[in-house]
Amino acid sequence: MTTDGEGKVLPRVSAVVLAWKAEPWLRRCVEALLASEKVAVGVVIVDNGCTNDDVEILEPLTGVSVVRPGENLGFAGGCNAGARVATGDYIALINSDAVVEPTTLARLVDEATRPGVGIAGGSVRLADDPRLINSAGNPVHVLGLTWAGRMGEPEVGGEPVDVAVASGACQLMRRALWEDLGGFDVEYFAYHEDTELSMRVWRRGLRVVYVPDAVAVHRYEFSRNEFKFYLIERNRLMFLATLWGWRALLLLSPALIGLELGMVALAAKQGWLRAKLRSWRWLLGHAGHIRRRRRLLQAERTLPDREWMRLLTDRLDTNAIELPAVVGPLNAFMRAYWRLVRPLV
Repeated sequence: MTTDGEGKVLPRVSAVVLAWKAEPWLRRCVEALLASEKVAVGVVIVDNGCTNDDVEILEPLTGVSVVRPGENLGFAGGCNAGARVATGDYIALINSDAVVEPTTLARLVDEATRPGVGIAGGSVRLADDPRLINSAGNPVHVLGLTWAGRMGEPEVGGEPVDVAVASGACQLMRRALWEDLGGFDVEYFAYHEDTELSMRVWRRGLRVVYVPDAVAVHRYEFSRNEFKFYLIERNRLMFLATLWGWRALLLLSPALIGLELGMVALAAKQGWLRAKLRSWRWLLGHAGHIRRRRRLLQAERTLPDREWMRLLTDRLDTNAIELPAVVGPLNAFMRAYWRLVRPLV
């Protein structure tokens, strides 16, 4: 039991940080977490394949423990491995290239303890200019796309607000809720796992909130490679197939088919068509997992689709799809189409 100077018992937070390859901000990340105020924090580092000596240097620090799975488990599996050895009342997921402010974890705990709140997400800022947002919670489109919310906008402060998704770069929840949810689906590996988790929380009748003054400065780099495109497209379709109700999928099927054709054309144009086709092959080969996952997620839902799907947006921005000339007409079509079919969901 850890107390402050006045004898007040501090909330116990386990912060899970993944170490993969040579992350230049890992030490800064862990040291900032250990310097957190008004919480008793322990840091669990999951060695997902760190290629320098940072993990060995950090391991002797008081409050640090290390999990060594012996392979790269991805973001989903790595977070699960860290959470399994967590001892705090709260679990925070913090990217290894993110540096929290001293009060960030305490502010997230404040919000996560409010009645009806499931996940509290931090204000993820751009390292190049911390006045600007990297993610203020992530929107989710009715067709399963998701992106960094308010990317590049200035943060003007204000009270916590409800958001569809709390970014996995900086979020906190009660450990009991994490364990009840079973953590992430490891099949996601990376991308969309935080989206699924937040949607599951909403579908259980709990809220996900964005906390503007819980700041984490993030060394954000948008990488482009075939494996990333493969995971993003594969996981988007798995996300849709397991959370959307059959009625919603049927009503949205014309738009979903249109999006798939558009993605194939985009993949061919940008040189990642092989990755797109590979995503389909994976889904066909893992149909059993998708069926089992769908049964689980549909059974745990307490809100009907017509209620939780109010969180979804019918509007894309250029952070979601790199075809600016297409975004306007697509948004106009989806606005009209979603308005038409949404009452029938």
